[in-house]
This record gives sequence, C-alpha cells and structure tokens, in this order.
Amino acid sequence: MSAALDFIESRGGGQGRFSTPLPGIHIVRAFQDRLPIHNLYKPSLCVVLRGNKEIYFGDTCLHYAEMQCLLVSAEIPASGRMVGASVADPYIGVMIDFDVAELRDVLGKIDSPPVPPVEPGPCVFVGEVDQFLADCVARLCRMTMMPDPVPVLYPAAMRELYYFLLTGPYGSEVAKIALPETYAERIARSIHFIRGHYNETLRVEDLARKCGMSSSSFYHHFKEITSMSPVRYQKHLRLIEARRLMVSEGASVSQAAHHVGYESASQFSRDYGRTIGCPPKRDVANFKALLAAGSR
Repeated sequence: MSAALDFIESRGGGQGRFSTPLPGIHIVRAFQDRLPIHNLYKPSLCVVLRGNKEIYFGDTCLHYAEMQCLLVSAEIPASGRMVGASVADPYIGVMIDFDVAELRDVLGKIDSPPVPPVEPGPCVFVGEVDQFLADCVARLCRMTMMPDPVPVLYPAAMRELYYFLLTGPYGSEVAKIALPETYAERIARSIHFIRGHYNETLRVEDLARKCGMSSSSFYHHFKEITSMSPVRYQKHLRLIEARRLMVSEGASVSQAAHHVGYESASQFSRDYGRTIGCPPKRDVANFKALLAAGSR
C-alpha cells in the first residue's frame, strides 16, 4: 500500500482517481462515504488495499474489503461506492483494466488451461487476494514511481498477473474472458455491438442472430452474465452517456435525452430518476460538486 500512497502524494495528494504511467491502471483514494456512482465497468481487476467498497449491478449488490478483489469479466453498467471512508481511514484501491488479447495469449501458453463452467454465471464476482496476486499488484504499484522502465517491465508484469489469475482459484472464471465461442464471449460480442448502437432501437432477435443463438438462449445467457435484460442494459448505457454529456459538455436535459435516443425528455427524466436515484439536474449538480471537491 505504501507504493500506492507514494504515487498519490507525488501527484499532489488529495482524493480521487489517479491515472498512472501504466496503461489501464488507476489508483483511487476516497476520504468520504459517497452515494453510488454509475459507470461502465470494463473487464478488469479491482483490488482494495484499505477500506470497503460496494458495487451494484442489476439487482445484485456485492461487498468487498481489504485484500479482496472484484473481478469483472464483461463490460457492464454498474454503480460503486466506498463504504465508511474518512480522512482518518480512507479508502485506497487499485483498478487494473484487462487486455483481452494479451490474456488470451497467456492462456494459450498454459499447459493445463482452466476450463470455464458450462453454464455462464454473473460476470462480476468477489474473491480473496492471495500472496501471488498481492505480489503482482505491489510490483505494479511500485512501477508507477519508476516511469522509465515501464515500456520494458510493464508487459512482463501484466503477463505475470494474468498467469496467476488463470492458474489461481478463479482461473475458470477468468478464462471466460479469453476463450472464443463460449457463451460469455458471444455475449461480450453482443455487448460490444450494443455499445456502438446504444442510441438506436435494438431487437433481441437481431442481437441473438448476430451471436448465432436462439432468442430465448441469448436472453437467458445475457441476463445470467449481466444480471439485466438487453433492454435494461441498453437503457443504462444511454443514461451513463447522457450524464457524461450534461456534466462534461454542458448539454441540457432535452439535448442529452435526444442524443442518446429518447424521443421524450419526460420519459428520459423518469427513467433517469428510477435508475440513477434522482432527477437529471440534481444528479449532475451532485456529480459536479464531487468533482469540485477533488474527485477524479
């Protein structure tokens, strides 16, 4: 944890999400308990170094604490919050995005590769951080303070991380990300398509056909993996993008609603309130206040 703290202090201290010289790796510190913040989570590993965190996706809530990790195997709209964080006892965590192509390459070089479960389960789960994984994360954190060797050492360190994830107790779950033509990989392809067409009208039948699946099988596996239906998933994407437009680009509620595919601004506001937890204008004001307080 000391390496993570050293890096935060080298960037001026405070709280927030700190980008590092290592691609796809961020260090997070929070001094307060926050309301859940909705985001699109990528395939990644999130390790808690100190404190507690919760993540909400679909109708599921997962809690993870110090030296536990959250593993995400598909792109999923979710909301996370730090629990009980304070200045005296802050939350500190490391977020590591996966390079799926590199993960697949490492998997192909393992003599006895893990076998993913026949029936896919949720794409998000909590696990314990063993010593092998802890050593890999610590090495990556120390590397943030040595940017010069990063081009040489970072790729090897990430391959080591992938190796221990794939050969560790959660290897069968991690393998779902990398193996082609599994149900998880097919659903991941459909998610990629939805992301690129989130503001269009999409039919389950068309999505299923693109994956080479029946509509009923596609719907079942999509909900098993993401804990939400395809329509609900698309709605979450629309609302996350609408918030970005209102916060970052100053779009009005009606402008954001139209841009993400809503014909009715009032329907957009109703969906926003039900999903995010408060009306668009209030949520944007709250989010801007967090940014002003030092959140990144």
